[in-house]
Amino acid sequence: MKVKKKILFIVNPKAGTGRQKGIEEAIKEHLDADLFDYTVQVTDHAHHGTELAREAADKGYDCVVAVGGDGSVNDVAQGLRGSNVTLGIIPCGSGNGLARALKIPLRKEGALKMLNKQHEQTIDSLLINDSRVCVNAAGVGFDAHIARMLKAVKRRGFSAYSQLVLREFASYKAHGYRLTLDGRTMERGAWFIAIANGRQYGYNLAVAPKAVMNDGLLDVTVLDRVPLDHIPITAPLAFMNLLDHSQHAEMFRGKELVIEGNTDRWVNIDGEGENLGTDLHFSILPQSVKIYTNTK
Repeated sequence: MKVKKKILFIVNPKAGTGRQKGIEEAIKEHLDADLFDYTVQVTDHAHHGTELAREAADKGYDCVVAVGGDGSVNDVAQGLRGSNVTLGIIPCGSGNGLARALKIPLRKEGALKMLNKQHEQTIDSLLINDSRVCVNAAGVGFDAHIARMLKAVKRRGFSAYSQLVLREFASYKAHGYRLTLDGRTMERGAWFIAIANGRQYGYNLAVAPKAVMNDGLLDVTVLDRVPLDHIPITAPLAFMNLLDHSQHAEMFRGKELVIEGNTDRWVNIDGEGENLGTDLHFSILPQSVKIYTNTK
């Protein structure tokens, strides 16, 4: 008789736009009971998902599934760091950047059926300041500013996100940064800097069009301030995965990046704003996250 895998679903009840509601009923209907013994736990405070994932790894679970948005996925990945436990995703957030990048179905029914296939892929991740894991994408500058402000907004979704962007765009100023990529130092004025493992932040907003999630490299996009009359050109390029064609974007690849001069102190880590200070160190962790996806 085949031994069932132990799988834990960690549900963030505050994620995104409420698509996680009814998840237990969906699990009962669509998860193959011949393959998995499952448990469901609900988070009740910030980074609770990290604690639950770490406990699950210690207890010998085979897979831990984040039911929520990119921030929820990051919490679980942080808890699984250094373990051999597979990460799963039921995308119920707003942007769902990692799920989109890995072509995981955005409806919970489809994502659960995908888990039954047990197609496992190993991808890279980023380590920030030797302490914080980032699975998909991080950033400083304007996007970190928006991620910080989203913490105080009750309503999530693309509408809330775009309203904040439009409100803050005119007043946010570009900053000067000192970047050291694999030992090469450069000075740049930037509106934002993306440090990416995957291609997009979410909503199909691709900030690193050439990124590959298992190539052992981080992708860096430096975007200077886009004049108002250039936005109708630049914004569509980002949504078409063509931001590298913009005259305002400069892109690099490497294994280690140091950013000095992050005067805002905030960093966007997988969609969540975190205060990590003015000096930041990013390094690639090759083949460090096992994850269920649609293809091997």
